[in-house]
Amino acid sequence: MVKRTVIIAGASGMVGREILAGLLADDRVAEVHSLGRKPPTVQHPKLRAYIVDFASLRLPVLPQADEVYLALGTTIKVAGSQEAFRAIDYDANLAVARAAQAAGVKKLGLVSAMGADANSSVFYNRVKGELEDALEKMAFDGLVIARPSLLVGDRKVLGQSERRGEKIGLAVSKLIGFLIPANYQPIEATAVARALLKTAPQAQGKTILLSGAMH
Repeated sequence: MVKRTVIIAGASGMVGREILAGLLADDRVAEVHSLGRKPPTVQHPKLRAYIVDFASLRLPVLPQADEVYLALGTTIKVAGSQEAFRAIDYDANLAVARAAQAAGVKKLGLVSAMGADANSSVFYNRVKGELEDALEKMAFDGLVIARPSLLVGDRKVLGQSERRGEKIGLAVSKLIGFLIPANYQPIEATAVARALLKTAPQAQGKTILLSGAMH
């Protein structure tokens, strides 16, 4: 069995953390090269971690690899401005994709968002959509885009405070979840990671995964 070499950016985030755990547990993966603003919280014999200043877009030379997962993301509130948000969610993700493609990567999995649309009047959705469009133009053999709805998970483990919107969304879902379409129901970060890990290695062409398909 030929084992894969995988690159991941954003392994310290909610979904990225779960993707990394899945890769490290996969016997079919020989090496995982992690790019992040801070080191992963785990250590493993097949994990190679790189601390990257994404603001400068100076990335290390990446090894020959089979697939890449892009899970870099922030919020406008955390970033401090729309420009700072775009620098991470668009510029940094795109820079990693280009570096990965130069390293021979053929398959890409992206953590995007429900409502991503390059023509959206909502800035957040527009940036997400512009990134999706830019990645599609790069013509990877396989491009898998996960568009989760409200993400839920243990933010305390990540050193993040609970978000009021998530608490409200979960409460509403528990009360009237049966009335909410599957694509709009809150989804666990583990489910998103699991769907990407299952789909990306064998992907051909472009695949979009909505929450209903990832639950």
